Amino acid sequence: MAQTSSLISGVAKRYASSLHELAQESRSVPAVEKDLDAIENMIDGSADLQRLVRSPVFSAEDQLRAISAIADKAGLKGLVGNFLRVVARNRRLFALAGIIRAFRIIAAEARGEIAAEVTAAHDLTAAQQKELAATLKQVAGKDVAIKLTVDPSILGGLVVKIGSRQIDTSLKTKLNSMKLALKEVG
Repeated sequence: MAQTSSLISGVAKRYASSLHELAQESRSVPAVEKDLDAIENMIDGSADLQRLVRSPVFSAEDQLRAISAIADKAGLKGLVGNFLRVVARNRRLFALAGIIRAFRIIAAEARGEIAAEVTAAHDLTAAQQKELAATLKQVAGKDVAIKLTVDPSILGGLVVKIGSRQIDTSLKTKLNSMKLALKEVG
């Protein structure tokens, strides 16, 4: 399992690095980040699209046709549209989530930032995100680019991932810890 994870990570890093180089050359890194966010949101919101991306059952041609149609329908032309087609043609759609994550990290590092994935129980206001970024900057020692995900199942608090570090202050985790402690006592 770890070997598969490192394979995906290696593939994702190579593709993300290539995409970042092309985006820098064309001075379109922010636009590419925006388009990748859109793709990620589409995948997260569609079980059919998740199946297309992850399933080895679909042929490269089927994946290419489908991803081309999706890119065209979403208005993803140019660099990101072509990139998605290359990824599909090379049968690497299974690594797309990792590629997007790796691209964010590479782009943040290029700007002198560090990328943080934050999961919250509800959407954070701009002021809350700004305060969180300032707090994380003190911890990390660099500016922080936040990728916010909303997951109501954590009930409250935050889960913050910066690199290999994870800070979990979610209510769900605290309740589970209390539940385990009560089982040991009783």
